[in-house]
Amino acid sequence: MQPAQTLSTPWPTGQKWAFRFAILFFILFIFFNPNGAVPFLEIFYNYYIQPMHGLVVWAGTHIFHLPEPITTFTNGSGDTTYDYLVLLFCVTVALVGATVWSAVNRQACNYDKLYYWLNVILRFYLGITMVSYGAVKVIKLQFPTPGPARLLQTYGSSSPMGLAWTFMGYSKGYNYFTGFAELSCGLLLLFRKTALLGAVIALVVSANIMAINYCFDVPVKILSTMMVVICLYLLSKDFARFINFFFLNRVAQPANLSPKRFTKRWMNITLISLKYLLIAYVTASTVENCIQGFKLYGDDAPKPPLSGLYNVETFVTDGDTLAPVLTEAIRWRRLNISAFGNAQIYLMNDSVETYKLLTDTTVKSLGFYEQDQNQRQVLYYTAVKPGLLLLKGKLYNNNIEVTMRKIESKDFLLMNRGFHWINEYPFNR
Repeated sequence: MQPAQTLSTPWPTGQKWAFRFAILFFILFIFFNPNGAVPFLEIFYNYYIQPMHGLVVWAGTHIFHLPEPITTFTNGSGDTTYDYLVLLFCVTVALVGATVWSAVNRQACNYDKLYYWLNVILRFYLGITMVSYGAVKVIKLQFPTPGPARLLQTYGSSSPMGLAWTFMGYSKGYNYFTGFAELSCGLLLLFRKTALLGAVIALVVSANIMAINYCFDVPVKILSTMMVVICLYLLSKDFARFINFFFLNRVAQPANLSPKRFTKRWMNITLISLKYLLIAYVTASTVENCIQGFKLYGDDAPKPPLSGLYNVETFVTDGDTLAPVLTEAIRWRRLNISAFGNAQIYLMNDSVETYKLLTDTTVKSLGFYEQDQNQRQVLYYTAVKPGLLLLKGKLYNNNIEVTMRKIESKDFLLMNRGFHWINEYPFNR
């Protein structure tokens, strides 16, 4: 969308309608999907999102006649039925609003100033989103290093999203590469003179994010698609310059980077001050949140006692030693105590039992339970020697005694292969 050259030049009817649709749609989308990129909006978010929940639930039942009522809202997944209906709501309101607006206001006019400020809003929304995305990769929070449970899982039993998370989590270097790419374009978008370069980089970065989300079934398809759409919108005003430079071998005229100023000097000073305060706040809060997150659940966060993967060497129940045969449905094969205090018991028949775990280092006990701590099954542990653990106690009315040996993550090929400049032959396993 190419804005008019001067304030006195009216826009064509089609351009005015397209802009009216764009400003209504983008503002509505940001309003209902702030994504942490609109500072302080979360203070009011819960007040207006609850009525929206009710409206969407009603529409799903009475307008779209969905087979099941909507009970799930935006959570770890941003692609719920609710989210798609909110997107449809934004599109519908923008279509109707732009049409009514155009019917009511048929005067010759342009929206140069409004166009400028919409670009500013979209630059900051996309830029802050990119900064947060990049920070959690550079500090490595989004994609954790594959733990024992993931290393034991077969490719065939993993979900596409799990495969993508393992791929990304394996390499710190690739996290740095993608993280700095997102950080750089995010920061460039926050400044008027570097916004074009930031939008170009952001288009490449967000298109890659969108491709991963689509191809690996990651439930952030709506947001990643919108990031690409915003990039294209920000770049559209320079479309003719790109064509001249890349395809027609013509001179690309300099862009008009003049800011839209207010008539009163104090208003301009206030606006500039708020801009830099916002950038400083976003940067400082992002860094602080990531550092705190890294301490709590990053790769180097404190781990619970006995965390790790154990191979079961002997398993005795009610005095009988069970042989490690695949048809045995009671005998353990492995025990994994995760970094977050959960436990997975791998049985010989390849089934997995998952429990919450309560560790008491005073009496040296492990309490396994599903929901209620009071119904936990308690086993007592003894460290026979470094890496060798003995568990004793009653599990499901059976007295068991388990000898286990710890397996280090570095013993897996994926984690110990490392980087090689020279490979005489491909090492593809």
